Amino acid sequence: MGVGETTRRVTRRRVRTRANLLDAAFAVFAAKGFGHVSIEEVCEAAGYSRGAFYSNFDSLDELFFALYRQRADLIADQVAGALAVDGPGLDVPAAVDRVTEVLLLDRDWLLVKTDFLVHAARDPAVAATLLEHRARLRAAIADRLARGHTALPAVLGGTDGAAHAVVAAYDGVTTQLLLDRDIEHARAWLGRLLTALLTDGSDTTGQRTTA
Repeated sequence: MGVGETTRRVTRRRVRTRANLLDAAFAVFAAKGFGHVSIEEVCEAAGYSRGAFYSNFDSLDELFFALYRQRADLIADQVAGALAVDGPGLDVPAAVDRVTEVLLLDRDWLLVKTDFLVHAARDPAVAATLLEHRARLRAAIADRLARGHTALPAVLGGTDGAAHAVVAAYDGVTTQLLLDRDIEHARAWLGRLLTALLTDGSDTTGQRTTA
């Protein structure tokens, strides 16, 4: 076997190990809470040694941010895909309907994210990194709204303000989802909130359900 083939096999194994650690960590975080999980528990769930963990991550915080990037990228892709259907223009009510139809509303992820948010609130360095990730998501939303050439309510203060409002609406609806466990109700409310935020609220053509 040549050096190149050996390197490729090692690389594939490392990628698989990292993915398995992420999957195991997600399951353990969701079951026990981020602040109640040790590196040893993640390793045991994944079937790896501490050495395998430390060859991929320096800490549980770093592992979480890898998970966060996965989910944030997925959400950004879902939002971008739903908004891209309109091309250069942007039919806000129809776009909102598509976004709320496909948007990730996974209760286990919301539990993990909420636990980590509390952890970050007590650690300024972790909070700063989390804020950077959230800022990138808002920037992606603002960029699409800006390219849509759609008049937004002046009270929002432009596309950046609109992006903040969109993320705030998502945060609020997902918090309620943690309590009532009603995904369909959450999707319906998110659709109404986003339509009201991004238009004058009178166009309900994109809404298909009521609470």
